[in-house]
Amino acid sequence: MDKVKKAPKAYENSSFMNSPGGRNVRILTEYMEPFERFRKYKIKHTIVFFGSARILPKKEARQKLLELKEKMKSPRNNNKKLEIDLKIAEANMEMSKYYEDTVQLAYLMTKWAKSLKKPNKFIVCSGGGPGIMEAANKGAAKAKGFSMGLNISLPFEQYPNKFISPELNFEFHYFFMRKFWFAYLAKALVIMPGGFGTLDELMEILTLVQTEKLHKKITVVIYGKEFWDKIIDLDKLAELQMISKEDLKLFKFANTPEEAFEYLKKELIRNYVIK
Repeated sequence: MDKVKKAPKAYENSSFMNSPGGRNVRILTEYMEPFERFRKYKIKHTIVFFGSARILPKKEARQKLLELKEKMKSPRNNNKKLEIDLKIAEANMEMSKYYEDTVQLAYLMTKWAKSLKKPNKFIVCSGGGPGIMEAANKGAAKAKGFSMGLNISLPFEQYPNKFISPELNFEFHYFFMRKFWFAYLAKALVIMPGGFGTLDELMEILTLVQTEKLHKKITVVIYGKEFWDKIIDLDKLAELQMISKEDLKLFKFANTPEEAFEYLKKELIRNYVIK
């Protein structure tokens, strides 16, 4: 008698696991799998860097700008399109300073964290992709320290950057589970210049702190006052009574890696460092 082929176990049934019916299980795995890895590597404290995926390293931005300027010299090229591209390249060059500042700040934070006695362990954490995220992981790697990347699957594929420690490289499907792990482990947050995603992450953390939903002290640094003053007027929100003046104390602006480092170090020592 021929044996009947066994049906796949439910958790091995890819059709089910990727269906609406398997959503609860998928959500749970994005909680449990990172949790087990964090426990294995004793990750309890992170310094989270948020910022644009579009910001280029200064060397790359400068090279693209020089190439466009060279093309502009030729009358055979479409100068109208080149003029537009040139403006974009100039903006990229201007913003590239934040990439370099992120590398330096992540380097300083990691070097300091490595000097602490156990059980202190502060790990740089980013969103895992390019731009500011890459710069944060690069700075940590420069200091020969571990760093995390909480990547997210997107329609325009966001690949993890090469500077993430392999054992701390994560891939999420659900934004809310990714945000949970950002907030749950964070003891400090650095907001570099960015777009919708960065604004979303900043406002969510500030809301959680404001409403005391985070039962811990989290230090928030908003980096680059010149940039952020053009994007959002937080003082005006307080003036118009949309937030309390006390809410303006939930964060601090910083304009240099050294300034941000000294403030973050002071706050982390005061709130978390075990001597």
